[in-house]
Amino acid sequence: MKQVLEHIKAAAANHKKLLAVLIDPDKQRVEALPEFVDLIHASVSTHIFIGGSTVAPERTEQLVSVLKGLTSLPLVLFPGDVSQLTETADALLYLSLISGDNPEYLIGKHIKSAPQLRRSSLEIIPTGYVLIESGKESAVQRVTHTEPLKRNKERIADTAKAGELLGMQLIYLEAGSGALLPVPSEVIRFVKNDLKIPLIVGGGIRSKKQLDAAYEAGADLVVIGTAFEKDLSFFNALKKDIHSGFVNPKP
Repeated sequence: MKQVLEHIKAAAANHKKLLAVLIDPDKQRVEALPEFVDLIHASVSTHIFIGGSTVAPERTEQLVSVLKGLTSLPLVLFPGDVSQLTETADALLYLSLISGDNPEYLIGKHIKSAPQLRRSSLEIIPTGYVLIESGKESAVQRVTHTEPLKRNKERIADTAKAGELLGMQLIYLEAGSGALLPVPSEVIRFVKNDLKIPLIVGGGIRSKKQLDAAYEAGADLVVIGTAFEKDLSFFNALKKDIHSGFVNPKP
């Protein structure tokens, strides 16, 4: 059943927190996945995102296939390129980099993926992707040859709203992998108050305090990747608790 988007919408409507662990196929060793997934299961994580700015051929397919045998959490593709698509996953964030002016990442990559996705069983979720200045050049910036938006809440909100009006089902505010600075709380709050669709926030979140701040500002789903890659003990701060306010995506 195609239910990832509906679950995100329902959780947002009921003010339930969602947390996605982002796994980069080029950085995660397949043989270490069982232990890593155990940590995910012991935490409040509700989704697993898979993707990276640059990923070697076959790596995504291999990683998702192994993950399928280890978890029932939704496996959502967060691809940097058409080569990262695989039918083994549950859903695909169909990203359009609406903050940039490179047509290849606004629509070009989508045209290239259309033949593969035309008969796909993946749940395809149109997602407006907004890259925001974070204190350092991000991999997304290098690969897409686009500049991030300055930390101006009005401009960011206008960009996000334009994405919603174009028919995007989700908006993703991204500071970038390894960002020095996360998306500011005032930006999250300003954008969220202007949207009628769920808001995803990622990049630069390395502590429980920063995670809580993103939720308090209005993020419906937060994505964490680099923090877990560099410090597995971060999972200890996110262990399951009946009072956590997080909601399991599957009964």
